[in-house]
Parts: sequence; structure tokens; C-alpha cells
Amino acid sequence: MARAQRPGYRCTECGWRTAKWVGRCGECQAWGTVEEEGGASAARVVRPAAVSAPAVPIGQVKAEIAQARATGVGELDRVLGGGLVPGAVVLLAGEPGIGKSTLLLDVAARLAERETVLYVTGEESAAQVRMRADRIGAVRDRLYLAAETDLGAVLGHVEQVAPSMLVVDSVQTIGSAEVTGIPGGPAQVREVAANLVRVAKERDMSTVLVGHVTKDGTIAGPRVLEHLVDVVLNFEGDRHSRLRMVRAVKNRFGPTDEVGCFDLHERGIEGIADPSGLFLSRRSEPVPGTCVTVTVEGTRPLPAEVQALVGPTEAPQPRRTSSGLDPYRVAMVLAVLERRLGARLGGCDVFTATVGGIRLVDPAVDLALMLAVASAAGDKPLPAGLVALGEVGLAGELRPVRDVRRRLAEAARLGFTRALVPAGALESTAPPLPAPDRKDRQLVPTRGGKVRTVTFQPGFEVVEAENVWDALAHVS
Repeated sequence: MARAQRPGYRCTECGWRTAKWVGRCGECQAWGTVEEEGGASAARVVRPAAVSAPAVPIGQVKAEIAQARATGVGELDRVLGGGLVPGAVVLLAGEPGIGKSTLLLDVAARLAERETVLYVTGEESAAQVRMRADRIGAVRDRLYLAAETDLGAVLGHVEQVAPSMLVVDSVQTIGSAEVTGIPGGPAQVREVAANLVRVAKERDMSTVLVGHVTKDGTIAGPRVLEHLVDVVLNFEGDRHSRLRMVRAVKNRFGPTDEVGCFDLHERGIEGIADPSGLFLSRRSEPVPGTCVTVTVEGTRPLPAEVQALVGPTEAPQPRRTSSGLDPYRVAMVLAVLERRLGARLGGCDVFTATVGGIRLVDPAVDLALMLAVASAAGDKPLPAGLVALGEVGLAGELRPVRDVRRRLAEAARLGFTRALVPAGALESTAPPLPAPDRKDRQLVPTRGGKVRTVTFQPGFEVVEAENVWDALAHVS
């Protein structure tokens, strides 16, 4: 007689399996995600059901239905890839008080000038949202407002209003009576998101869900939430600054490397069409420990300033603090400075930061970071009007980066006169970079290294260096 197969349990987040039920997943440590699953012999047989519409050849599908429509906020449209697609579900996540509700209320008001929009708030009362709308000038006749925390009530408002766009602020505050658990829990968030996605697809209704973030910056709730939606946007910025940025983490309808810049003030939020210069310090004379680079966010070049401060310390463990930069790349550049150039940083605290709250993850920032730290360590400013861009390798070589000409054109437009780039960066195909000669391995680099100077534009010259020895020799 065959033994009956015992039921197993599986985590709905990571797929971890266990023989008995537990309240917390042993793999991803999530609570309330372990559910019972039947074995192979206990699998249910699913019978074919009637289909709502027959399958058709892909060439007969009308792609015009999925054309994006502009929201009226140019910076948000840039990140979305042209605007909101009918039936698309967008998840906008950010820290508390960063301006998510203000941005979406402004977008809803702009769209309400030509179509019906439903704004559902689960965190504030309707009167509080109305006060914000009066302050930013977002009161429209076709903008409907509802304060609800029940999923059934939200779907009822959708049936009654029949909007072309739905905003839910936030998805963690909406609960379903069909699922156990408190609102914001993994099971509740998964159920609410799945139903909202289903309704959005059925009605071709653009939907924007506001999401909370955890203390480490990740989106709160189950990971499946990001899989269910079409677009995931991160709303970033320093709460002590007016600058805000929107980045796309996932986008089924456009690029994921664009960034939108906004100015948050007491009258609302406005897009910044030309953010060049926002991440630069304004001073009359060069200061030691500063260097300007040009990063590329999607199709937009952004000049940014990297600052460094090096000071002696008596602590047994010197501090390495960075703000706006990847700490792993900072540690790598400091290692290259110590090992390849002989800089003595073991007994010094090193602080690195960016200006304006921008976060730089582009490898092209490596060269500017290295020059800024070297300038701070030697207490000698870099030449005025200089920008540096290039990736630094562990062997001390400089590697070309993408879109060099676009970066240099933006630097020339802002008044810079000289750029330091890797060798071959201006060529379509960069030649292999040779290893530095043994005679170049000295503690203090000297002038007259192997560099090549070319004129990029009238009044703007480009210096190409093969390695960090030549780069530092040219500016020292």
C-alpha cells in the first residue's frame, strides 16, 4: 500500500521549502510567507475553461493601444520613456517626506485637465490632501479624491468613477478582507497589488502605487511586488535639500538609465530641465581636494564635483567616510593611490563626498576621485577649469568610458577649458592600454609623462593619459 505523501510548506518569496509550517522563512527571514503546498500526487487537475478572447497572430495585435501619453511633467516623462502607458502599473517608492504625494498630486492634476483621475489616499484624510492641493494649485473638477483603506472600497470607487488613471497612496495602507494579516504584511500587499494590477489591465487604466521603503532603502513588502508591476521608480533626495531625483529601476516601456530632476519648494514641485551646474560649487579660486567630473544619466550628461578631505589621525583605525559615492569604489581608488603611487594614507582619515546630494555610481568618476584625494593629501589645488573622467584599474591603467564626446561638450558649454581623459577615449575604437614602465613606478610623479594633447573645441583642450602616473604627473 502506497504511503500518503505528507504536505509540504513553501515560502512564497524565495521558494524555500520545509516539512512543517513555521512563521518565519529560514532563507529570506520574511514573516508570514510560508504556506502549505500539495505534493506531486496531491496536485489538483485544472480543467480547461472558456477564454474571454481567442488567441490571435501577433501581427494582428494593435500596438497603438499601448502608446504612452504625456503626463505634463517633462522630467517624469523622461524617466517613464515618454509618459504613462494605458494599463501600466507604476510603483513609486521613496523615504517618508521626500515628496512622493506632492509629485503625484501634481501629475494627477495635470492629467485631470483632459481626463478623469481618481486619487485614493490611505495615509491622510481627504481634507489634508485638499489643503496640499490648494497650496500647489492642484484643484481640478475631474480629479476625484477618496480616503479609503479597504481594497473592496477602492475597487468600488474605480467602478463608480471609471477613471483613466488611478493613484493609490500607499499600497501598504490598503487591506483586503479576503486575506488574513494586517495591512502592509507580505500576504496583504501581494493580494492588494495583484487585484489592482488585474483591474488596471482589464480597464486599460494607468495606475500609480506609492510604496514605502525600509531603513536600508529597499522597497518594503514582498519582492513579488516589484515583479507584478510594470515600472519601478525610486524617488531620491536629501531631506535637507530642495533637489529631488527620480530613477527607474525597472521599466517595461522605456530605458532604466534616465534620471529626472525636480525642485521641491513650498508651492509644490517643479521639473528642472537643465540641471547642469546644480552639483558644482561656486568659488573664485581652486581649492585643494576638489575635482569636477561629468557623469551620464541615460542621455543626459551631468557635471558633478567630487570633494575629498585628508587629515592625520591618532586613531588605530583611520576613518573612511563617503557620501554620494560608492564606498567600494572609493576603497579601490585609495588602494591604487597607496600601492601604485606611494601615497601614505594609512595614518589619515579620508572623507569623500559629492556636491548637491547627487549619488555617483559611474566608473568614470574614478579619475576625478583619485585626483581629489591626491590634491587633498598634498594640500595643492588642481588647475582651474579642469574636468577629469575615466575608470581607474587596479594595475594603475586608465580605461575609456562611454559617451566621452557628449561629456566633453557639456563641460565646454559650462566654461571648462581642459579635460583629462584616458588614452584613446576620443577614438571610436580605443587601443589597448600598455602597462606602465618600471621607471614610472616612483613615489612622486614628475612632469613630462606620456600624454597627448588635442583640441576638442576652440578654447577647450583634451589631455589623454595612459595610466595614473601620467595623469597625476600632468596636473601636479
